[in-house]
Amino acid sequence: MAILRTGFSHESEPQLRGPRLTLRPPIMSDYVAWAELRARSRAHLVPWEPAWGHDELSRGSFRRRLRVHQRDQREDLGYAFFLFLPGGTLVGGLTLSNVRRGVTQATSLGYWVGSDFTQQGYMTEAVSVATTFAFETLGLHRIEAACLPQNLASVGVLKHNGFQQEGYARRYLKINGDWQDHLLFALLEDDIA
Repeated sequence: MAILRTGFSHESEPQLRGPRLTLRPPIMSDYVAWAELRARSRAHLVPWEPAWGHDELSRGSFRRRLRVHQRDQREDLGYAFFLFLPGGTLVGGLTLSNVRRGVTQATSLGYWVGSDFTQQGYMTEAVSVATTFAFETLGLHRIEAACLPQNLASVGVLKHNGFQQEGYARRYLKINGDWQDHLLFALLEDDIA
């Protein structure tokens, strides 16, 4: 993995590169590609995500998301990335959210991939790139992730990247309108040393 901008600061926008993907923070000009990919992938995404709002794919909703992502990055609370192929095709998204400093030094990992790009290893690569960024650039110690027990693809992504299952949380997150049980995973900086 290569960080395309050296001297990362919280005001800059990190761009990360893997063998096949570039990860960079979303910008307003990504709206059309994002809305089209999410619309095409709706049936694939809805079972694994919080309930979609009535304006989920609107330009205004996207703009609000960007403001939250930009504020979170500025305040070192979270880092959002879109995943792009070399030609600029949007593949999906990944977030490092709920960054906790002090004695914790941890973050929560979340991700989604468009239905056109499943089972091709893109998310496995993106998670690998993001974990390196979290440990080496952000100086974090722990990355946590949760997924539905029946989401075998997500379980595979996490395990392939060295995440270890640490628990089972009953009715942990409200997914697609219902409180759902989740498997809890974590990766420590020491796990990949």
